[in-house]
Amino acid sequence: MCFNILGFFNGEFNQVEGEMRKTKGVAVVLLVMLAMSGCAAMTQQEKNTMYELQSYGVSSSDVAVKNPGIAAALNILPGIGNFYLANGTMETDQWTIGALNLLTWPLSILWGIPGAASDATIINKKETVRYYTYTPQGQKKFRELKEQYKQ
Repeated sequence: MCFNILGFFNGEFNQVEGEMRKTKGVAVVLLVMLAMSGCAAMTQQEKNTMYELQSYGVSSSDVAVKNPGIAAALNILPGIGNFYLANGTMETDQWTIGALNLLTWPLSILWGIPGAASDATIINKKETVRYYTYTPQGQKKFRELKEQYKQ
């Protein structure tokens, strides 16, 4: 009789353990989706300004503050590439993405490496737009480019 009681509890425990595995799987999938959705992105206004700058011959990485190769290589270590991207930029969501990559390592290598390279490229574009839009030197160059291409 003692074995039957233990068997019952053991069977019930296995069922609970299976449910916990499913819950963990769902949590991992949600974390991955959250990490992927939090990637760097440009607003429509930034995109329009970047298109205009490119039409004047300005490179999309004219103001390169982050190196995509370095960001990707650093993300072999979980989240370090994202921490590199967040440091010294206005991309504070990279801290969160880096922490999520750290929690989901080693799987995070699959999306973290290409994601960091892509985010670095976008950050460089955003910084180029900010330079030409908000700094006095950049604004002056932007006006000169507009005048040069008007003629």
